[in-house]
Amino acid sequence: MNLRYRILKIQAQVLIVFGRNAAASAVLDRMLAEFGDDAYVLASRAHLHALAGRRDAAIADYRRTVACDPKAALGWFNLGFLLEESGERVEAEGCFRQAIALDPGLDRAWYGLGLVLVHAGRTEEAIAVFKRNTELQPMSPYGWYQLARVHVDRHEPDEAVRIIGHLKGFEPKVAAQLERETGLKAPVAAR
Repeated sequence: MNLRYRILKIQAQVLIVFGRNAAASAVLDRMLAEFGDDAYVLASRAHLHALAGRRDAAIADYRRTVACDPKAALGWFNLGFLLEESGERVEAEGCFRQAIALDPGLDRAWYGLGLVLVHAGRTEEAIAVFKRNTELQPMSPYGWYQLARVHVDRHEPDEAVRIIGHLKGFEPKVAAQLERETGLKAPVAAR
């Protein structure tokens, strides 16, 4: 990595820290022009595109990111996240699976994969995936919430009630939301 690259990288980082995203984007563009495709630069620019609501540009840059560095689990996750958000769930599933293959502990990729599977109606697989997400991130309510919703959709209220009770122990607002949405009531789970 040469000195000019380092200086521009630091300049872009400082601009991002101070919320000067358009200026940071211009520096990243200059870096790409001078140094060619670089996974760090592309991922940084993709992130700025996503923040600015330019999803298609962000997806294009994340595609280039994973082409530059196919072993970067976060690149695959970020691409999958934006694809899922865009409704491109088949491709998103592949991205999430690639991220998990590279980093089995990437809980967000498990969560994203679970969402894709729910949308595909593959609830049995989704349950296993959300369970893995909750094992990796037991205090995050998101996987638990989705797991309860899948059980409700599968007409398995006892499992949903068990999860709601579990959530009451550390995320009572999410548990209350599930109770309102599902009509199910649960006591606080014993610890």
